[in-house]
Amino acid sequence: MVLVIRQFFPKDYVGLCLWPFIILREKHLLNDQILINHERIHLQQQWELGILPFYVWYFIEWLWKCLLYGDRYLAYQNISFEREAYANEDNLLYPAQRKRFSFLQYCFKK
Repeated sequence: MVLVIRQFFPKDYVGLCLWPFIILREKHLLNDQILINHERIHLQQQWELGILPFYVWYFIEWLWKCLLYGDRYLAYQNISFEREAYANEDNLLYPAQRKRFSFLQYCFKK
């Protein structure tokens, strides 16, 4: 289910996924198939890993990469979950074809 909640977001964010919802900042983003696909990939990651373990892993990996790169945005871009979603967001068939735990291949890949 996709929701539009403008007040939910810090200024730099346009969308996010909180199981079982995709939440967007603006109504016009409902037409952005790439963004919706990116968030659908996150829904699958959350489902297969479990909601709480997903968020714990996500936060720990982000913290680790913040220390590693010294930059919060670069750390975010290099979280394994984000790397998988960004790498496949333009393939609208990817969520249907995706193998379970595919994000693991992005954990150690440069």
